[in-house]
Amino acid sequence: MRKIFTLFAAAALTLSMNAQGYEGNKFFDNWSLSIQGGGTTTLTGGSEVINTHKAFKCGKFFKGARPVAGAELTKMIVPAFGLSVQDHIGFNWTDSKTAIDYNDLVLLAKVNFTNFFAGYTGTPRFFEIEGYFGGGWRYYFNHDGGYVANGNAGAIYDGTDGPGRDSFIAKAGMSLLFNLGEKKAWTIEVKPAVIWDLDGFQRSYPSGFRFDVNDAQFELTAGLTYHFMSSNGYHHFTKVRPYDQAEVDRLNARINALEDENEALRNRKPEVVEKIVEKEVVKEVPTEPTKSNTLETNVYFPISKSVIPASQVPSVERVASYMKRNPNSEVVIRGYASKDGPEDFNIQLGKDRAAAVKNMLVNKYGISASRIDAQGNGISEMFSEPEWNRVSICTIDLSEK
Repeated sequence: MRKIFTLFAAAALTLSMNAQGYEGNKFFDNWSLSIQGGGTTTLTGGSEVINTHKAFKCGKFFKGARPVAGAELTKMIVPAFGLSVQDHIGFNWTDSKTAIDYNDLVLLAKVNFTNFFAGYTGTPRFFEIEGYFGGGWRYYFNHDGGYVANGNAGAIYDGTDGPGRDSFIAKAGMSLLFNLGEKKAWTIEVKPAVIWDLDGFQRSYPSGFRFDVNDAQFELTAGLTYHFMSSNGYHHFTKVRPYDQAEVDRLNARINALEDENEALRNRKPEVVEKIVEKEVVKEVPTEPTKSNTLETNVYFPISKSVIPASQVPSVERVASYMKRNPNSEVVIRGYASKDGPEDFNIQLGKDRAAAVKNMLVNKYGISASRIDAQGNGISEMFSEPEWNRVSICTIDLSEK
């Protein structure tokens, strides 16, 4: 048993080291809730008890089957490894006076074999295979079955009330996963498993603690799982596109320099317009300036990100300053992404970039949300340079101001 836990621990460490390759791996990301139901029966006939009328008397595999139901909460740490807490209840398992005869609460380690061996593609496959193993606690709600009562080893049912019994259990099984829908938010699962009563039925082992096939059950359940939305805007992990940080820093510096030049030209006096061509300044004949009906400011983002870099905060501040000076003004924010990467990811990224600028205007500068229209405009090909298309464009209409 120690070797099995060591194997899971080593797998968890290895997979966790690769977590930085995925987005959506924060603590509150990649949680799911499953509702499950099915049946369970004794694995062999070795646990029969005389004078009983239910599962442990039946012995036969199908004749001894009884219903089970429960729920499971899962946290996936990486696409191939996760942990879950599962709670199952069994009905009419023994000659008790209650419909619910036992409750299992177990902690399970999960390995998605499909992602472990075949690799994760960035989106869950339609069909995947998962294995799990763990242990926990069971309580039998038996009030008239001495054969499961603490301290009453070997007792035979005599019609009198007695206490229930606590027991340590182990569980191992596999899940056949069918991921449904375009967003892969739902999964249908089929879960065969074996459960060992490690304490043993005390009629057989008054002080036992062992894996014994005669004190084991076979369980077959099916479930419907909902995967909650993660911080990356998806119901699953997405792969981080690798990039060279030095290259990104260089491109950001270039964008900022061009933005500064553009701002300087917009603020230059109309008497003389200077045109910069290959580091030479050419003075043009003064002309009557064309009056624009809009003010426009761009906020640029790093690749695959929707967090506003510190270098771009002044651009947002310019919008906020104008709106504070002009309380009737409103701004339209259009968020874009470059065409690099999956299309559905970029569409959501454009929405997130527009929302990021709006949130900063509201939360940092106190601009009313009713004065801001944030729109995700999807993938942009307005500029030949891909990094220029990773932008939120803020436009203020001056026509009625």
